[in-house]
Amino acid sequence: MSEHHPAEAEGPCHGLVSVEVHLHPDEARRALHQEALTGLCLHPKELSPKWLYDERGSQLFDDITRLPEYYPTRREREILHAHAYEVARLSGAVTLIELGSGTSEKTRLLLDALRATGSLQRFVPFDVSEPFLRRAAATLAHDYPGLHVHAVVGDFERHLAHLPRGGRRLVAFLGGTIGNFKPEARARFFQDVADQLAPGDGLLLGTDLIKDRARLFAAYNDSAGVTAEFNRNVLRVLNRELGADFDVDAFSHLAPFDEEQGWIEMRLVSRRAQQVRLPALQRSTVFEAGEVLRTEVSCKFRPRQVEAELSAVGLQLAARWTDRAEDFALSLAFKH
Repeated sequence: MSEHHPAEAEGPCHGLVSVEVHLHPDEARRALHQEALTGLCLHPKELSPKWLYDERGSQLFDDITRLPEYYPTRREREILHAHAYEVARLSGAVTLIELGSGTSEKTRLLLDALRATGSLQRFVPFDVSEPFLRRAAATLAHDYPGLHVHAVVGDFERHLAHLPRGGRRLVAFLGGTIGNFKPEARARFFQDVADQLAPGDGLLLGTDLIKDRARLFAAYNDSAGVTAEFNRNVLRVLNRELGADFDVDAFSHLAPFDEEQGWIEMRLVSRRAQQVRLPALQRSTVFEAGEVLRTEVSCKFRPRQVEAELSAVGLQLAARWTDRAEDFALSLAFKH
């Protein structure tokens, strides 16, 4: 299904917005049903982080990026401020594609740089939340007159084959979101991306780097409790979509660093023994006091590790930049 409509903007000149929908509410609901059936029977119980990002979750995450403890967004923005024009020059992209785009706030630095080089014609924000994506696309089209904003509603683990083709493309996967993939899934994802790229196309990848453990912990356990609210929001999603009766306040948020795996692990911890009904699945699930539901992992990287994983799928590193504190890295690689 593909829909096309003008951006909701005033004034004589604004960009065209087209919205391509590959993830419909019924399909997403079926996927959630299947994953809940499987994940809530595991030990420990586990759900994909994609279910954190309904409309409310997307807004909460946007709030997280502004917290003083949450450094990745600021560090990545610092790198883009310093090097966006170099990215634009090296990529020569006609189309910028952003996976997991959200509000595309940082991406404006890339859009500005690519427009300044004169190459940019199209921006493709790709995300799972259709309402959130539609608003963001309309805003971008208003702010960048003449730019074609071709939004794609989809799951980047399943729908990369629908990325629009034509001209030299740069795929941006920012924010350290690649850290949500465990190693085997990450290797598959990199291969899927590489398979969709033509020779000369590029991937701009943001990765959070291994650092002081106290700073890592603080970034995912903020004092204002916004990350806790974001994490517990997945229970509200389950209540809404599955008719479940999770007592949201009966779960605590905790996100420790797993030294062996090299990742932050977002957990919801049951404060008491409880039984949760899941009517849409025609079953219930039991939580013991202290039992964990894992909702996300966030892997942290060393620069050589990133280069090796990209090289394994035929993507050659052209440049890598870090912020001054060396907290975060941006890697630019091309398919040859």
